[in-house]
Amino acid sequence: MSSRKPHLRGVWSFLSKRGGLVGGGWEEGAQAAEREAKIDQWRAKCIQEVEEKNRERELKAAADSVLSEVRKKQADTKRMVDVLRALEKLRALRKEAAARKGLCPPPSADEAFESQVESLKTLLKNRTELYEAEERALRVMLEGEQEEERKREMEKKQRKEREKLLQQKLEIESKLFGNPDEFPLAHLLQPFREYYLQAEHSVAALIQIRHEWDQFLVPADHPEGSCIPPGWVLPSLPTNDTWATAVR
Repeated sequence: MSSRKPHLRGVWSFLSKRGGLVGGGWEEGAQAAEREAKIDQWRAKCIQEVEEKNRERELKAAADSVLSEVRKKQADTKRMVDVLRALEKLRALRKEAAARKGLCPPPSADEAFESQVESLKTLLKNRTELYEAEERALRVMLEGEQEEERKREMEKKQRKEREKLLQQKLEIESKLFGNPDEFPLAHLLQPFREYYLQAEHSVAALIQIRHEWDQFLVPADHPEGSCIPPGWVLPSLPTNDTWATAVR
């Protein structure tokens, strides 16, 4: 559903008496500000994407640096396994060559060799399992640290967004009610401020205001319909020169 916006005649009348809010170039300035805001938003998004990619590369480089030592141990173990297999093949070839010459090593030599080989295989297997467990533990630790880093970055981003929204809110309130630091008669605006901010302090007022808005509900395809604004509705420009002279 959409709605037709109720007129803000009271606040516009007061702001018209104040003057300075609108003028001949107000609309152009607002459009330029909107374009600049979109450009800033696009630029911030691009910068954020680049920073996230750089951060991921840095985290990966840090993880590779931490895991490099255990990977070196794993590579050394694999190389020792390959050497042991090559040694077994070499002895088998030499036994075949000796057998063709009629020479046969005593059974005790075969038993001693096989015993030594099995002992080394068991040792290398245990080391392999130990290094794999060490690698898994390091990966879990690194993933936890990276997740914490992502959470900190997300909280930092959310904090910046909240500060940005607060600044935008202050700027809009300054346009509607004046800057308390620059407008010495700010106390005269207090009734207007309390009236337009009453829904933030009273559930009954919020329900009443929503009820008043609901009276203007129309179908979504209504030619004069528009969505309920998420924030303040700024006064529109003067519709004629006579009206414009009152706000200059």
